[in-house]
Amino acid sequence: MFGNHFYNEGVRKLVVGFGQVFNNIYVQNTASDGAVTKRLRVPLAYAPKEKFLTRLDQQADLESREFAIVLPRMSFEITGLSYDANRKLNKMNKTVRVKTNEEDGKVMNFNYTPVPYNIDFSLNIFTATAENGLQIVEQILPYFQPDYTVTVRVVPELDLVRDVPIILNTVNYEDSYNGDYSRRRAVIYTLNFTAKTYLYGPMSNASVIKSTQADLYADTDKPPTTREERVIVVPNPTTADADDDFGFTTTISFYTDSKNYNPVSGEDE
Repeated sequence: MFGNHFYNEGVRKLVVGFGQVFNNIYVQNTASDGAVTKRLRVPLAYAPKEKFLTRLDQQADLESREFAIVLPRMSFEITGLSYDANRKLNKMNKTVRVKTNEEDGKVMNFNYTPVPYNIDFSLNIFTATAENGLQIVEQILPYFQPDYTVTVRVVPELDLVRDVPIILNTVNYEDSYNGDYSRRRAVIYTLNFTAKTYLYGPMSNASVIKSTQADLYADTDKPPTTREERVIVVPNPTTADADDDFGFTTTISFYTDSKNYNPVSGEDE
């Protein structure tokens, strides 16, 4: 089982989809007459919360020219993965797609039932003022009631597309207004989410089966045994491909010649 390398990029695609949800948020300042004086797109990066807090501490002086570049800013990260037994399906079910390649012609690609997993995300919002923090949070919360659905193309070879609900669990607020008046202020919101996704195993493929044969025996407990009946099933028409609408032709033959089928030679011996 292990050692057969595969990588469907399921988690990676979910991380990209999660980031895209929050990748177009703006904050703006207005004058007393309502005119917009400044508009800024909030940068978003995949990074731990502690990384940004460390950077803020290193640029704590309000007179620093780089400080305006640091805030506002958002970051997100994966905080946990857990198996979700409540969404478990029959593991023997298959998803099947017929594809055409140059070597084998039409082949049947298939994948078994995926495994349900909950992936926890943490979204961190850093602002220098309470007003900017409220602007960002208010652009996010109305869309989660309590979930928001993103569409992910999970296995391109099978044309598999899934809608993944992202559930907002908690919203935490922190105002680190410490020290004297020359020190920086950082308003931090932490939003915790759970994405209910599925992870797929390796994809397999098989050629079109053109014929099946089964030999039946009267009594397999008393040797020697020889086949007495043979059932052969072929597609109808025999030229049918994997993506065609076809039926089956069944042929039943009876024997009394005391021979058996040799799968190596393909002959009755």
